[in-house]
Amino acid sequence: MVGISPSYLNLIEHNRRRIGGKLLNDIARALGSEAAQLTEGAEGPLIEALRAAAAADPGADAELPRIEDFAARFPGWAGLIAAQARRIAHLEARITELADRLTHDPDFATALHQVISAVTSIRSTASILMDDSAVDADWMQRFHRNIYEDSLRLADQSGALIRYLQGPGEDGGITRSAPDDVGRFLEGLDHHVAALEGVRHEEEAALRAEVVAGLDGMTHTRAARLLDDWLMRYTQDARALPLAAFEAAARVCDHDPARLAAEFGVPLAQVLRRLATLPPGHDHPEMGLAVVDAAGGLVTMKPAGGFVLPRSGPACPLWPVFTALGQPGRPIRARVRLPGPTGAELLAHAVAEPTGPPDFDQPPRIRATMLVRPAREGGPDGPVVAVGTTCRICPRTDCAARREPSILG
Repeated sequence: MVGISPSYLNLIEHNRRRIGGKLLNDIARALGSEAAQLTEGAEGPLIEALRAAAAADPGADAELPRIEDFAARFPGWAGLIAAQARRIAHLEARITELADRLTHDPDFATALHQVISAVTSIRSTASILMDDSAVDADWMQRFHRNIYEDSLRLADQSGALIRYLQGPGEDGGITRSAPDDVGRFLEGLDHHVAALEGVRHEEEAALRAEVVAGLDGMTHTRAARLLDDWLMRYTQDARALPLAAFEAAARVCDHDPARLAAEFGVPLAQVLRRLATLPPGHDHPEMGLAVVDAAGGLVTMKPAGGFVLPRSGPACPLWPVFTALGQPGRPIRARVRLPGPTGAELLAHAVAEPTGPPDFDQPPRIRATMLVRPAREGGPDGPVVAVGTTCRICPRTDCAARREPSILG
């Protein structure tokens, strides 16, 4: 119908011949569809996932120029690679979270101490009973009762530890903290709340309350307040940077935070937060976010591409977000590489700015914000900073910033 051979059409279908102009319009007309439908990249999200997988393992030397050909010719294999890359990133983040909790969680330390205490008590009593000397009947009965009670206590605490390690915060286990509850809830939303986009002032409070009500499994009333604070900041950012206009500008600017801040006339930190809350799968790269206070404590965390910081305990001090704390107002951009043979290379933008109104009688409250995304070839030049998550689980042996030995040896 369009004047080409079946073999040539087969080459087009297998992405081995490019088409455009008259031939593209002829094929669209024969199929009764729009030409734009034939040229829109249906594999766009898949290709972005493959690029993220390649960025996570730069040593694999993946043929990036042929990535679109691979996705088109072998969509099943491409989907499998993308799914496995996401699974690996999820497992690495989970290991980091568990290692952090094992190291710094006071509830876990208390429960473990109780287990050790119960075991010690049982062992002490058993050693007395194993002694050759005769034991009075009343004392024998008391010893048996002690062993029985200690064994019940040991069983309860052991069960709590098992539930903790299998799924922190589940019923009967050691509960998660309020920031943990909020973080897990926001991960389920991918940090994008469609209901608060373009909301009017008079509707804002009611919509925020509806979102907070969806915080299932909330173990702390403080989690509701933390989530409401986050949603209030989200609404302010969405009102200053409307989604449709900001998305369009982000694509044109290649998601450059400095250009976007200049175009919209808003603080750089606000642009970094807004970029991290863009809806996924809309031609936006995967982006993570970290917001820390002046003490380096984590306020907001959005993991991405292997990037994660501990919610409690000290993080790696080499991340640009901590560098920014010492230089308020100065934008910092750096390429960073995660540890390990498959450590991803990321591009980080960070800035520290005062929060709240100025007060002559109080020191400024400083918060630092950092956005991370997979680094790409041809990006900003400069040295690559080797970073980690926390010293306790970082395998780097030659790091001058190390504060304690790694449990990895």
